[in-house]
Amino acid sequence: MPEQRSSPDQQGPQWDLYGLHLAAFMLAGTALFAKLVPLPALDITGLRGGIAAVALLLVMAVRRAPLRLPSRRHYLAMLVGGLLFAVHWMTYFHAMQVSTVAVGVVALLTFPVITAVIEPPLLQQRPPHGYALLAGLGVLTGVTLIGLESGLGGNVPLGLAVGVFSAVLYSLRNLLQKRFLDGVSGPQVMLYQGALTALVFAPFLSVSPSELSAGTWGLMLLLGTVFTAVPHTLITHGLRRLSATTVSFTLALQVPYATLLAALVLGETPGPLALTGGALVVAASLFVTARQRRDAARVAVAD
Repeated sequence: MPEQRSSPDQQGPQWDLYGLHLAAFMLAGTALFAKLVPLPALDITGLRGGIAAVALLLVMAVRRAPLRLPSRRHYLAMLVGGLLFAVHWMTYFHAMQVSTVAVGVVALLTFPVITAVIEPPLLQQRPPHGYALLAGLGVLTGVTLIGLESGLGGNVPLGLAVGVFSAVLYSLRNLLQKRFLDGVSGPQVMLYQGALTALVFAPFLSVSPSELSAGTWGLMLLLGTVFTAVPHTLITHGLRRLSATTVSFTLALQVPYATLLAALVLGETPGPLALTGGALVVAASLFVTARQRRDAARVAVAD
């Protein structure tokens, strides 16, 4: 029998998952900039959005990619989603600055649980999947164990509260994007939302960009391009063919990645609770990823 090969359309969801795993690792690296860049969270967020928008604009201009959105409703959805995204970014960095990288990332990674609960009834008119809720419980248990790790330093309660608020905003932005920004490419979404973030926070910067040192500019350029434009474009692309719940759980891998990077770069060494919690998050994330791949394979066979 001739070998059966899957079509590019059938391979699409699988490649989207690979892209999401890469995005999770890159976003884990993003957390380090909250400590490495000597600026307030608002300044980091505004400059990050502007740099990412300029980088994407240049790339899209070279590729002659369209800049205009398909319709007026897309502009409205982009505006609301961009505002949610801007405040999410700022609160995420602030959570890590008032506590630690581990606390901020742990708090943010409650968003898979939030998404798993609200996506099916909002977008699919059905109850949540049992396996999603089970994986959500695993993620919740894992991040709780990391949050209970002793000796983390900083204001842990405040960091967790701000981080969870950031997670709520991120979940809402992802769901809005999946529902109302269909037909919009990943680079387009990040271009608009990065530019909007820069415009929103520009009047409130505490330091003029011209006063920043070369080292700070170097870190900001790295953050705004490699660690922002690339992973968020991959996430946006993944949201077009995968459920927001699957995207959320895959991105939960940021917890162990960020914990490891913080230990290597910042000296924030994880203890046994953090290691156990990270293992639970990885297991839950891989479980949901495997279920998504199996479901996609079943759909391909049925077609």
